[in-house]
Amino acid sequence: MFKFLEPPKDKALLPKEKIDSEYKRMRTKVFLGAFLGYAAYYLVRKNLALAIPGMIQPIENGGLGYTKLQLGIALSAISIAYAFSKFLMGALSDRSDARKFLVIGLVLSSIMMMSVGLFPFATSSVTIIFVFMLIIGWLAGMGWPPCGRVMVHWFSHNERSFKMSIWNTSHTFGSGMMGNLSAIGAVLIGGFFIVDIGGGVMVEQSWRAVFVFPSMVALVIAIFCWWALRDRPQACGLPPIDLHRNDLSVKKEMSSDAKIPLSELFVKHIFKNKVLWLIALANVFVYLVRYGIGDWSPTYCQEAGLLNSEQSKMAFALHNYAGVPGTIVCGLISAKLFKGRCAPANVIYMLLVGVSILVYWKAAPIASFLSDTFTLDLISTRITVVYSSLIAIGFFIYGPVALIGVQAINLVPKNAAGTAAGFVGLFGYLIGDALLSKILIGAVASNKNLGWNATFYIFIFASLLAAILSATTWKIEKETCLIN
Repeated sequence: MFKFLEPPKDKALLPKEKIDSEYKRMRTKVFLGAFLGYAAYYLVRKNLALAIPGMIQPIENGGLGYTKLQLGIALSAISIAYAFSKFLMGALSDRSDARKFLVIGLVLSSIMMMSVGLFPFATSSVTIIFVFMLIIGWLAGMGWPPCGRVMVHWFSHNERSFKMSIWNTSHTFGSGMMGNLSAIGAVLIGGFFIVDIGGGVMVEQSWRAVFVFPSMVALVIAIFCWWALRDRPQACGLPPIDLHRNDLSVKKEMSSDAKIPLSELFVKHIFKNKVLWLIALANVFVYLVRYGIGDWSPTYCQEAGLLNSEQSKMAFALHNYAGVPGTIVCGLISAKLFKGRCAPANVIYMLLVGVSILVYWKAAPIASFLSDTFTLDLISTRITVVYSSLIAIGFFIYGPVALIGVQAINLVPKNAAGTAAGFVGLFGYLIGDALLSKILIGAVASNKNLGWNATFYIFIFASLLAAILSATTWKIEKETCLIN
């Protein structure tokens, strides 16, 4: 298996007159493969979050009668497994063919997620759901590392913060597609999921389509990725990207393609890297907000009476789609205003996230004030305020998500990029996502004395902490930045 995953050998250089055109063609293909490939991983990761509103319904209404806390714990399994997988898979990915690595993980993830919807056994208990999500989370860790490897090998240092900010919109694009495809799937195939709940009583469980239909689309994208992706330029008869673009402003050791011994990889470049630890801690609170707001928005909006089922799915999609322009603008701010440094843009964005969360929290009274003041329809105004606030949160939160990843890979050699990204992701997904955004938020929201209001205090506090921790790297990043 490991021999099969080995990177392809270098090929003889193409004739000089063909290199420019071939580089342009291959960079476009590889970028599209990495973009759509990583987006597809989000079609088989967010399914449970969108199915929760249906699953917590009583059995006679087509649900399973689970509580938010129970499904929050099940949902955390993806993040727990993904946190460790992204870290460990990062080290394996740095030694593997990116194309094979990404496609194999995507195909297996799609099959597993589809099985959750197709087979009632897979949702017969919270424990079984947890196990399925654990496996899917581990497989999901095969997505980011090969993409990070592709980006550092095909795009040079001085263009990477901007290009990676564009690529990083793939997960917001994928999450947005998830909202749309789940709604489409419920209409197209939701009626096929009829279950006997006993005594000859049949109920429709259309929420199962959320697991099945997006997974089918992900499998189609996996085929495209196999055609589009290539591991690195040298395997295609092209020179290294830094030489091709004459981008030699980075230290020689950062441009090496040689394998780094594992002891040196983890000790020197990861565990002793102080800036990497700081951005990893900031990532905890960024991910708490990212997933705490996004994954619970369908449930919160319906339980708070702000939106109905279809509107909440649309809000989920818009929230994620907003991250596309938000991430690109954040990348431009980093590249143009701060010369490739990420900390300043992260601080600005996280403060704006906090303001947007406050509007989302107070959507109902704000809508009431606006409707009274300007004689507007209350329901339409409330929907507009909720949509607008979720769009604003999505616009601002995904910039720091992208740039923290860029900071991580810029602080280590190219051949340690996947490991560094995995280390930062370990903090974000294990602590910020699994423990805080899934279990903590699920427990607080379910508590009668605390409820949803208490979760918003947590979100706003987390936004401020993320901004403060990012600010601590402002000067350090400037001093240690590898750009001349």
